[in-house]
Amino acid sequence: MISIVRYSAEKKEEWNQFNLSSKNHLFMFDRDYMDYHKDRFVDHSLMFYDEDNLVALLPMTERDSEFISHGGLTYGGFITSNKMKQHTMNDCLDELVDYAKKHNILRIHYKVIPHFYHNQPAEEDRYSLFLHDANIEKIEASTVVNLKNPLKMPKGRKAQISRAKREGVEIRELTNTEDFFSFIDLENSVLQEYHETKAVHSGSEINLLHDRFPNSIHLFGAIKDEKLIAGTIVFEYDNVVHTQYMAANEEARTLGALDLAISAVVEKYSDKKDWLDFGISTEDGGRTLNLGLISQKEGFGGRTVTYNTFVLDI
Repeated sequence: MISIVRYSAEKKEEWNQFNLSSKNHLFMFDRDYMDYHKDRFVDHSLMFYDEDNLVALLPMTERDSEFISHGGLTYGGFITSNKMKQHTMNDCLDELVDYAKKHNILRIHYKVIPHFYHNQPAEEDRYSLFLHDANIEKIEASTVVNLKNPLKMPKGRKAQISRAKREGVEIRELTNTEDFFSFIDLENSVLQEYHETKAVHSGSEINLLHDRFPNSIHLFGAIKDEKLIAGTIVFEYDNVVHTQYMAANEEARTLGALDLAISAVVEKYSDKKDWLDFGISTEDGGRTLNLGLISQKEGFGGRTVTYNTFVLDI
């Protein structure tokens, strides 16, 4: 029989250990990552037990009589062990719906973890959602490169990479505090100019997260005359490397410096990971495609994998 316990701080070690050993482990589900911005969200994460055995975690936030899994993270959904089977997941979702009703929740928004992040098949949740008549709320187009069998880059992209090398652009992995602040300043200037927005993370936040997860968060900078002109912050997972941020100033765009930085990331991880995930190129819940952005990503041999969000009315 499945029972649900709401996460609290004394459960931190149990949560983190289960996440580490799960078949769809992501370091962003570690409580040291999740809780860095806990002041912005009402956490309502849940832990699912079969008798006394922990069988699933559900990172989740609460807002306006709705659950969001997760309101402050790219992905959400159930984190499960290799022992999770379909009938157990069905029971977990049954209990989740009952739990939501008891807490006067009207709706659950559920971001699934894309399948290529899984270490073992882990789509039991999708079938259980179907059984509860959940609907697709959003389909967003991400661009993913198969690092083990990449598609060829077009000649124009290769030419830009060659030009950046000729112009003396160097790619370095940067680890100092000031480097992360400088990159976020660069990112924000680009986002403000083209999108009138700013990065989700501040310089201090991304530096804090790097200090907590130095083996999972990396900054690759394109340096010209000892100045950071472009770069990317990547999140490293078990099978995937994800470009969390990419930015280039006007000089870097002319020289192809960001192209060189991404090329360096591909080269570094081609023997270590299976996939390079550039993230979404859509807006308005997936309804609007940014053609320029997705074309840039496709130019590295990437093709579309979707990020899907379900909505379940209670």
